[in-house]
Amino acid sequence: MTLATPLGISQRHEPAQPIQLTEADWRSLYDQSEKRGEQLYHPITGGMHKRLPQCLGDAGDRLINLRSGLSIAIRQGKLKRTIRYLSEHESSFPLVAKFYLAGRSRVQTLDSPDITSDYAETTGCHYLYYLPDLTEVEEWPADEFLHVVYVSVDLSYFRTFDLSQTALPTPLKTLLRGESCQRFHQSLGRMTPAMRQVLQQITDCPYDGMMQQLYLESKALELWALQFSSWAEQPRQCQAVRLRSHDIDQLHQARDILQKRANQPPSLTELARQVGLNDRKLKQGFRQLFGTTVFGYLQTYRMEQAQLLLQDADCTIAQVALKVGYTNPEAFSTAFRRKFAVSPKAYQLGQRG
Repeated sequence: MTLATPLGISQRHEPAQPIQLTEADWRSLYDQSEKRGEQLYHPITGGMHKRLPQCLGDAGDRLINLRSGLSIAIRQGKLKRTIRYLSEHESSFPLVAKFYLAGRSRVQTLDSPDITSDYAETTGCHYLYYLPDLTEVEEWPADEFLHVVYVSVDLSYFRTFDLSQTALPTPLKTLLRGESCQRFHQSLGRMTPAMRQVLQQITDCPYDGMMQQLYLESKALELWALQFSSWAEQPRQCQAVRLRSHDIDQLHQARDILQKRANQPPSLTELARQVGLNDRKLKQGFRQLFGTTVFGYLQTYRMEQAQLLLQDADCTIAQVALKVGYTNPEAFSTAFRRKFAVSPKAYQLGQRG
């Protein structure tokens, strides 16, 4: 793979053209930006806020180090250009939990037969992975708001826990026991309301100093418990279908069709025909790529659109229901309450405050 040098990228690339960077390119780009007077590193309690060079976008990472190899990173902002970042993972790679509150990325792994060679991570889903000694290219698209929370931990953190009576998936249990170094990348589906609440508490941490450290460590451990439980309770799936790069493009096309036609969606058969996939690959591929069923994705998208529409105080519940594909306002209200634990009317009234 030939990677572009970061030197002079503002003159040599159009804004919409992807930029490909290695870790060495990345360090060089940061050095150049600092020489131009950009303040990219800002100390914060327990860590560092690392800004992205201005030529790439308005974004950055809040990095917070906790005890015993536990850390939290909050990535937030928007890119001016699509970035393809090649990284080479070391053998001392941590266990990583990743939560997509907004945005998406696409990952290609190189020469790693035990890991899917091309997969996507997307809004509303969460992932758990352990990927030492691996080379990957992660692509982050431009002009899309990104909000991702990473919780990382050294494997030694779990050595003092008694795992004998713990129901965990075999790959995770053997790894935590120190009996295996087998790599895995596990998609765990949609984030639960409990996960979203903890993630919000981490983002809005009200404490400073030692109290912040104690609070964030407790929240990080709560996320581990929720995620481990999610994987343990995940139903056994049929053998995963193998997704090629072209299949992933078709699945993204199917997702786009669902979004455009959310109020009058096509049937599964029609959707599969439109994007050129068979029913099985559409259904299983959708679950692998987006962490939910086709109907589950459509339902979540409808409810998220309903939230946006309800911010307009002049919209009636019946109008919002119709716009997101419900001819029966009662059915819409029931679905909205089931999703957000509040009625559409109560949610709308809450937006006025």
